[in-house]
Amino acid sequence: MIDFEKASVFKLSPIDTRDIGQDLAPVLIPGERLVAAFKGVRDFVAFTDKRLITVNIQGMTGKKRDYTSLPYSKVQAFSIETAGHFDLDAELELWFSGLGKVRLEFRGKADIRALGQLIAMGSL
Repeated sequence: MIDFEKASVFKLSPIDTRDIGQDLAPVLIPGERLVAAFKGVRDFVAFTDKRLITVNIQGMTGKKRDYTSLPYSKVQAFSIETAGHFDLDAELELWFSGLGKVRLEFRGKADIRALGQLIAMGSL
């Protein structure tokens, strides 16, 4: 599992969901839809209409992958911080029952409000 306490792992930049669709196809359930995706140096996270999926790419070749599924239904609370004029990073903090806090930091143009709405709808 990815160590969510290491903020440097989660300086994420937006990517096209089509770029990771093939990587996530084996773990998606029928009818599940990719909504947004963000990439760090090697690892990436994907937001579907049902859960947050983190992918930790391991090893020298990058063929070994650790998939962590975090269902929105297990979110107890969340916080979003939008980017400003001088601080261009946005942040998302999620509190999951049984796991604790997950903190993601986004670079560039991440629609953090839309992600907040997605999580709110899925955690009802």
